[in-house]
Amino acid sequence: MNQPWNLQDITYKTVRENQYNVAVLPIGSCEPHNLHLPYGSDAFHVTYIAEKMCERAHQMGAKVILLPTLPYGVNSNMLKFPFAMNVHQATLNQVVTDLVASLELHRIFKFLLLNGHGGNEFNGWQRDMITKTNVFIVTMNWWMVGSDVKNQIFEEPGDHADEMETSVNLAINPELVHLEDADDGEANETRFEALNKGWAKIARPWHLLTKHSGCGNPFKATQEKGERYLEIVIERGSKFLKEFSEQPIDDTFPY
Repeated sequence: MNQPWNLQDITYKTVRENQYNVAVLPIGSCEPHNLHLPYGSDAFHVTYIAEKMCERAHQMGAKVILLPTLPYGVNSNMLKFPFAMNVHQATLNQVVTDLVASLELHRIFKFLLLNGHGGNEFNGWQRDMITKTNVFIVTMNWWMVGSDVKNQIFEEPGDHADEMETSVNLAINPELVHLEDADDGEANETRFEALNKGWAKIARPWHLLTKHSGCGNPFKATQEKGERYLEIVIERGSKFLKEFSEQPIDDTFPY
């Protein structure tokens, strides 16, 4: 299959024969997801979505190149669980900074960081990079792309190994889902109303917050729900990549 948009799979000959102006970097994590989903869920999700977005955008004429996925993320508050693999945010920022510098040398001046893990936080880094690079940087948390319709598809709220993540796993790699092993994803409240209502915030210690790292009931998950949500994310994301690729960078870009 000809995939000139997928850097990991192509040759220098293919690169020479094609033009690119947008690079996409997916970033995931390696961490437990309740008792029923694989540790690689975040990396699996973001890789699948990035591949489909880039494929569809390429078909629409976008000059897009997909970089290999970074499979590790920030898991410092989940380290009480075995094999939650942590990369500190500063380390992750430096790796992405180095990759952006490489892109700038190769005259790629549009960059999408597609984030697949809620523990990764790039807001401060993105602001700092304005003064450090000529590359225009966009960040996107894939699970938020369809947030306006999420409640029309999923019945149970949650934020980790919940109905939505389980449904997405069922759509992408059902053979790795063991729903019969899951717990109910019930999360503990703190002693403080401010924290429970969300107007004060802590770095949540997941071994105290949850039973087995899951937050949100997964039992109403289905493959069909996952496919519906993924299609919304991929359709919107690929449309953005097409527009991003087509618009010239001028003095008022992106306005």
